[in-house]
Amino acid sequence: MSKHDTQYAPTEGTVNSKKRPLILVTNDDGIASPGLLVAARCVLDLGDVWVVAPHAQQSGRGRSFPNHQIDVTEGSLEIDGVHVPSFSAKASPAQAVRHGILRFLPRLPDLAISGINYGENLGGCITISGTIGAAIESATFGIPSLAASVETAPEYHYSHSADVAFGPAAAFVRWLASHLLLHGMPEGVDVLKLDVPCDAKPNTPWRTTRVSRQQYFVSPVTVDEQGLRHVSGYAKDIDLDTLEPDSDIHALAVDRVVSISPLTIDLTAIVGLQDLRNVLSISDPAPRSGCTKRDWTL
Repeated sequence: MSKHDTQYAPTEGTVNSKKRPLILVTNDDGIASPGLLVAARCVLDLGDVWVVAPHAQQSGRGRSFPNHQIDVTEGSLEIDGVHVPSFSAKASPAQAVRHGILRFLPRLPDLAISGINYGENLGGCITISGTIGAAIESATFGIPSLAASVETAPEYHYSHSADVAFGPAAAFVRWLASHLLLHGMPEGVDVLKLDVPCDAKPNTPWRTTRVSRQQYFVSPVTVDEQGLRHVSGYAKDIDLDTLEPDSDIHALAVDRVVSISPLTIDLTAIVGLQDLRNVLSISDPAPRSGCTKRDWTL
């Protein structure tokens, strides 16, 4: 993507509606996360905000659904003098979203915001993210969904540190939330993935991007004295020679601009289905009617 595709200065919008929109705010860092509170605060005047989030840190849980009893604690968060209904679930981010929608919210939300996350979600690693998983879960209900993350050093990824500045990311969350409430989600898009550099300002340029096929975080491998391999932790590793110039990684890590990526819950590859059938038919050996379940027993 060329430089002229970069945009500037999001402007705030005002939602005009007889019926106030219902906004679900969730995350994967837990209900006590400052990033969650900032996300709720920045859209407080755009609609009726309800918070449904995991009870504790759930980073890296993707869209997982662990098989256990879901306990939910109902409460209220006071944000700028407004009492916001809150539900804390001992569950994964996706489970929290599903239970919130099906059990507690008065109706289907007009918008779901997941974040603001400690740590950027870029490239081939994004489906690991509970932030993304929660947004995908809400999108399956037909809800326009926004997954927001701010770049942080790895030591902050599992924290609730006050050292991380969420203000610039909040400006972009508010702008996108206002746009989605006014205009809806663009056709063919289910989730907007927002990633904000740590040094961004509210007027930092933004760019629409594709999700890179590169892994942004990789797992280091060490070998012990017995020759056994061990995998632990993760670290950034970007191959600049093969990095796609229109990707989310390039926008944030190289050009230091805000990345907005359109995601879809339809994971079908963009390929002609008949073309794929023709390719597979070339090597199709024979009818498989003689293959029984017993044939495959080891």
